[in-house]
Amino acid sequence: MSGLGAALSLARLGHDVTVFERDDTPMPETADAAFEWDRRGAPQVRHSHAFLARLYGLLRDSYPDVLDALLAEGATEMRFGDDLPPTLTGFEREPGDDDLVMLACRRTTFEWVLRRAALDEGRVTFRTGVAVDGVLTDERPGRPHVVGLHLTDGTTVTTDLVVAANGRRSTVPEWLESVGAPQVSEEVEDTGIVYYSRFYRLLDGHDAPPRTGPIGGDLGYLKYGVFVGDNRTFSITLATPVADEELRKLLTDPVVFDTTARQLVATAPWLDGRGVPLTDEVHVMAGLLNRWRDFVVEGEPVATGIVPLGDAVLCTNPLYGRGCSFAFWGAHLLAQAVETFGDDTREVSLAYEASLRADILPWYRATVEQDAEARRVAAALLAGDDPDGDTSDPRTFMRAVFREGLLPALRFDAVVLRAFFRSFNLLDPPDAMTKDPDVGARVFAVWQERDQRPPEQPLGPSRRSDLLALIAA
Repeated sequence: MSGLGAALSLARLGHDVTVFERDDTPMPETADAAFEWDRRGAPQVRHSHAFLARLYGLLRDSYPDVLDALLAEGATEMRFGDDLPPTLTGFEREPGDDDLVMLACRRTTFEWVLRRAALDEGRVTFRTGVAVDGVLTDERPGRPHVVGLHLTDGTTVTTDLVVAANGRRSTVPEWLESVGAPQVSEEVEDTGIVYYSRFYRLLDGHDAPPRTGPIGGDLGYLKYGVFVGDNRTFSITLATPVADEELRKLLTDPVVFDTTARQLVATAPWLDGRGVPLTDEVHVMAGLLNRWRDFVVEGEPVATGIVPLGDAVLCTNPLYGRGCSFAFWGAHLLAQAVETFGDDTREVSLAYEASLRADILPWYRATVEQDAEARRVAAALLAGDDPDGDTSDPRTFMRAVFREGLLPALRFDAVVLRAFFRSFNLLDPPDAMTKDPDVGARVFAVWQERDQRPPEQPLGPSRRSDLLALIAA
């Protein structure tokens, strides 16, 4: 996603771009053929993905032809206000609501359309089945300056700028250290989850369920969501704690996966006979990290002439659906830096790094904090303890406000719902809701009325043992 976005945006600035793709991926003819792409270097493509309003807005404003092509190939727009809970009253559209549009699309379809757009520019060349294993530098003093690439077939290529969009397993730090660069600063936190996804297509004569209710849930011991795709496809993702070996093993079975999804409020309506699986297997991803790498150390790039991009710089928990938006957003920020500073690759690196830290780093920090709390809760449940047992713990109070204040407020209060979706879609900073006194007052007002309302509807079996019993039955 980031590499294709960079190729397209840089080509449109007048640069000639060569894309080296390790996987041998000839261009498919259709969106469904793209779903069968052999993408060993990007196993996440057959997992659920969200294309948030931040990404939609970038396409609409700067790449409208790409957006038109996606819609022509079966992607659909999901606009805020179209599928509101029936309990919500007094909703009126506001000017900013035009920015609150998500795109329903499979990851493979998005990449296929993006690659086609890059090829159509006439300045982008793809070399598929060609891997890179190092960089070339010149002899200038100081920190290394990259002037090309070393390929695994023993050949070399010279370049003006290397954009390293080689994924979450990127070895760019090792490449740079091998040519004398300082060590890249890195922070890593395990997300604590394992990810399971399966894709389906609606049968002819059947429509998708109404999207007025929840689209996912967090049971503590299991997180889940349903994602609408293009061309009447949809996917379901379940996520278990890494430590839950029993549930991890069970969910790899397609029958157990579907049985589990039928026990969950948000996913059950999708598996009532209206759809058929597109894949025989359940796709699994483990080793999921939150990671941030700083390629600017002590105020200077560790190397010039190279800019790492996308997952090579930052990874976040895929459950929040931010990865593709971060990747394309980062490519756009890089193109802006190149447009401003041209062939001064030092200034390009510094400007790009500053943009990442200003626009995206706060979201990384918020993700790490959310995951730390999720790991605490999951560990308590797996041990048979009550994660809310210590009422003196501020985290217990905040979980109660979230569960009995924010969640019901999303069904009743348009102001809270709008603020939540703006933050969820990366349009407002992650702390925007907590800093808005009006939103906070509305959430606490709902929380204070918790004893006057019926109990909240469970989003699935509240106890792990109950789910295991249902699966066994």
